[in-house]
Amino acid sequence: MKCYFGEEPSCIDEIDMMVLSPGVPTELGFVRKAVEKGVEVIGELEIAYRVGNGNYVAITGTNGKTTTTTLVGEIFKNSKRKTYVVGNIGVAVISMAISAELDSWLITETSSFQLETIKYFKPKISAILNLTPDHLNRHHTMENYAAAKAKVFQNQDEEGYYIANYDDPASFALSKECKRARVVPFSVKQKLSYGAFIADGHIVIINDAGDLITLCRADELQIPGTHNLENALAAAAISYFAGIDPAVITETLRNFQGVEHRLEYCGQVDGVKFVNDSKGTNPDASMKAIDAMKNNIILIAGGYDKGSDFTEFIKAFHGRVKHMVLLGKTAPIIKEQAEAVGFTSITMAKNMEECVGSAFKLAVPGDTVLLSPACASWDMYTCFEQRGEHFKNCVHGLEK
Repeated sequence: MKCYFGEEPSCIDEIDMMVLSPGVPTELGFVRKAVEKGVEVIGELEIAYRVGNGNYVAITGTNGKTTTTTLVGEIFKNSKRKTYVVGNIGVAVISMAISAELDSWLITETSSFQLETIKYFKPKISAILNLTPDHLNRHHTMENYAAAKAKVFQNQDEEGYYIANYDDPASFALSKECKRARVVPFSVKQKLSYGAFIADGHIVIINDAGDLITLCRADELQIPGTHNLENALAAAAISYFAGIDPAVITETLRNFQGVEHRLEYCGQVDGVKFVNDSKGTNPDASMKAIDAMKNNIILIAGGYDKGSDFTEFIKAFHGRVKHMVLLGKTAPIIKEQAEAVGFTSITMAKNMEECVGSAFKLAVPGDTVLLSPACASWDMYTCFEQRGEHFKNCVHGLEK
């Protein structure tokens, strides 16, 4: 048996199976050639499902995946189930699947890149949180991107549940393609006859029998923003329909503090607050971060170019952003699109130190300096976590 690791295979005829890293596009020439020759092309998620044990919860969407996956993981752990939090969140699925037991639960953050290469992967519960333009440099069209996300429920049967965002037209439209699993909607805006929603200020669920289960008050959540209320509803629905005791769900919702690099409060210097939202890697995510803040924001944005348009992002400032400090490869693109819609309070910076220093000089007591780049980090950093840590270090440098 011949194996190739980290290099393009020299002879496709020698290969029986090709396991792609999520970062390897399926449209590359050697991958297409392999498919044409009948080679099975799958990814790590698929092979983990085949060789491992356990029950899967698969959570995808453009934004909110990590927060929702982490929250679901906490609920399952608090219910004393054998739980592994894996996938796009940073832990390879196969690293835990091979040691998982039959009654284990793998709470799995799944990206469109991972879902592209599944074949038999079948979660007990799946969820698409939302769908907005992202990774179009890879998928090229929203139709392709949506099709990749929709694969999360393609193999589910009548015993499965698919959790769907009723308020998000693009992702909820995919529910029509879910032919076998029970579709469970969640909504921040509407009272529903089934699923998870807000009633009289409380997070509630109506189950298969039509019973109303009241969990906690929405204002008891410690994670800010409407988008995080959506994440909490999705997590509650996933957990409830997986059979978790409502009391455990309620207690975890009340105590969950959020995830690092997602609207993470970093401290205050001379009356100026600093918030790290380095996970805001696309315009929609950063729009939600801005919406979660109060007025008087000095926004730090920019980074790797994923082919996004920033016009709607700029229009969504609604007077909340008083100044924008830009860095990275997209800085001139964002500047041009901002000025085209009349936003001209912009400073260009070379690095994060310059961004934080400029933002602090521009701010007055009561302002918030928000890092929410609306872009990936790969032009200057290895990952968004490294970018967020650098931001925090720069903020701490102001305190000295």
